[in-house]
Parts: sequence; structure tokens; C-alpha cells
Amino acid sequence: MTETEFLDLADATLAAIEHAIDQLNDQDRIDAECSRNGNVLEIEFLHNGSKVIVNSQAAMQELWVAARSGGFHYRHVDGKWLNTRDSSELFAALSQIATEQSGGSPVIIAP
Repeated sequence: MTETEFLDLADATLAAIEHAIDQLNDQDRIDAECSRNGNVLEIEFLHNGSKVIVNSQAAMQELWVAARSGGFHYRHVDGKWLNTRDSSELFAALSQIATEQSGGSPVIIAP
């Protein structure tokens, strides 16, 4: 994948995550705010101030996630963003992270 293709894909993925969080917030499923600055998406859970940071790393062609539970790297393989360590899928992992950090009922983040 070229750098331009990666940047386009990463941008679309960050936008999809932001849109999903905004929809969950509008549905009162979570209390979170997203802010985006270039290739960095910050999700703040307002009830406890915890944050999740998702950013693209063009040189590595990866998306990186920083959360309370740790740091994770995802590479695009066969149409999915997969964790470079355990092959878990990005949106499933973000759903688990958001559920844990929001302190509420299960949250599903889907593209």
C-alpha cells in the first residue's frame, strides 16, 4: 500500500471511529467527546476524565491506540485493522476499551 493510500484509509478509519462515538453519545449510550487534530483522535470519557488516543503512524502503516488498558498497534490486513500482537480487530477492541472506560453497559463501536 502506498503512503497516500494508507493516509486515506487511516483518515477514513479515524472519521468512522469519531462518527460512531458521536452517535453513541447522541443516543446517551456513553458520555464522551471526540476531538481530532490531524492524524490524532482523542476520545474523552466525561464522567471520569479518562481518554483513549487513536493515531495513525504513516511510517509504520499502523494505527496506534493508547488506553488505560495499554498501548496497541493495528495493521491493515485483508480489509481489517488487526492487532500486531494477537490479531484482534480494531473496532472490537475499541468497543471493549470504551465499555471499560465508560463504566456503563456494553458499547459497540462499528464502522
